[in-house]
Amino acid sequence: MQRDERQRSNEGMAKWSNGIFNAPALQHSNIPVMRVTQARFRTRSRAAFALYEVLLGVAIFAIGVIALGRSVENCLNASTISAEESAVRQILSDRMAVIQAAPGVPDPEKEFKINSNYGMVRLIQKSALAGLTEEDKTLLSGINLVMLTAQWQHAGVPQSKRIQFYVYRSE
Repeated sequence: MQRDERQRSNEGMAKWSNGIFNAPALQHSNIPVMRVTQARFRTRSRAAFALYEVLLGVAIFAIGVIALGRSVENCLNASTISAEESAVRQILSDRMAVIQAAPGVPDPEKEFKINSNYGMVRLIQKSALAGLTEEDKTLLSGINLVMLTAQWQHAGVPQSKRIQFYVYRSE
């Protein structure tokens, strides 16, 4: 091991220090001599880089949290709209069943106001003779075309759904 140490001293690496600059240089120490400004510069640049990484990470995290909040808001809004439309479809389906089960010809025009959990729904019923013909141009009588339209508002924006179906009543 002494031979390795002699080679190092011959290569110009003989001057070693323990970090105290007023003390005489130690031979065969493991701490190299560095200038004070270089040591401080390296320490500061490492600390600034770590701070930069942390700030960048916090910024990315904040953007992710904001995006997650918006997506949750969109999901809640979509869920509310879906529930509203489901309630309106049920109202239309119920009215269609009532018309099909009724023994007489459907009323030519009728309007209902139905209070649902999502606000007032206006149901408009219109019916007229279908005017269907067979291939030989014979008019089919007793078949009525019924149109049900539901109108409501979601967040102040008018919404509507419509269904059409045929009802046969013998004359």
